[in-house]
Amino acid sequence: MDIGALAVDAFAQLGVVARPAGGDHDTGVDLVLDLCTVKTPVKLKRQSLVTEDSARRLCSQVLPTLATEVVLLVVADRVTADAGRVLTSNHSGYLDLRGRLVLHAPHFIIDTQVEPVTKRPERSSALSGQVGLEVATALLMEPNRSIAVRELARQLQRSPSTVSEVLKALRAQRLVDADNSVLDSGLFWEVADRWPTVRVPLASPPLAGDASNTAALKLGLEDLDAPGWALTDSAAAAAYGAPIAFRTGQVLDFFVPDQSIVRRATTLLGGVEHGRQAKATIRVAPVPAAVTGRVDLPANPLEWPLTHPLFVALDLAQDTGRGREILAAWTPGGRWTRVW
Repeated sequence: MDIGALAVDAFAQLGVVARPAGGDHDTGVDLVLDLCTVKTPVKLKRQSLVTEDSARRLCSQVLPTLATEVVLLVVADRVTADAGRVLTSNHSGYLDLRGRLVLHAPHFIIDTQVEPVTKRPERSSALSGQVGLEVATALLMEPNRSIAVRELARQLQRSPSTVSEVLKALRAQRLVDADNSVLDSGLFWEVADRWPTVRVPLASPPLAGDASNTAALKLGLEDLDAPGWALTDSAAAAAYGAPIAFRTGQVLDFFVPDQSIVRRATTLLGGVEHGRQAKATIRVAPVPAAVTGRVDLPANPLEWPLTHPLFVALDLAQDTGRGREILAAWTPGGRWTRVW
């Protein structure tokens, strides 16, 4: 991995956007950090080992060549403690690839542990692990879009190096093309085979108009772009116009943002004892996108925000009989693209 990618990856782990400066490097700037609306230009230097003496040499040779606002970041396999003190005392910093990022800039200080950089084995399966599922579903939601690694990493708030690994494996499995666009329905069915299905049954669904439930259960009805409850499976499929009958009183299936909501809902709405009929089910969303950017259809009689059609389709695909028959006959209208 090149020096810029190593630095971008480390800052991304902290939620800090680091963008390549672009153009030629005569300005002495390799990256621009965007932190709390403050943009900080950074000059990168690669070393294998940084000692106190080599840190002093770097500061004396490099810092005079930089504009006042530019900070120096040394990327090294190992930085000694004395070398680190020299760099920080000169308003510079370092990325020790064993797992530490330190930067003393004019407007902020970073001093934290990051993932150590080691040579990792090739990913055998693109969809192994959580990030694989997040990358695959992000591509399926916009199958015709060409997207760069760093852009997708920012969107998912994941490490660019890990996202790059997943995309490389997807290309090797011929599930996406060279531009990371989805080739055919193969990727959908690969995701469907790994889609989590375990649900928690509830004695009753929440009431959308109940203010106490809205707050306690974090329904998220005020802002559909923020995380909140999202209707899925048969009820959502019917709302989207899929060829499926949904009757009043049938079970409502929801994705929720996190496990704490599952526990709270079981307490407030009641669990289901053996032999009793559930009125609703909930489960933590397999990927964050399933509970953000929810859809409010005017013609939806259930009045619940819907998850994206992709996640409805992945749920239907778990029923190898009737569910897949419905998928075969259903093409979502509007702005959504069929990927199954």
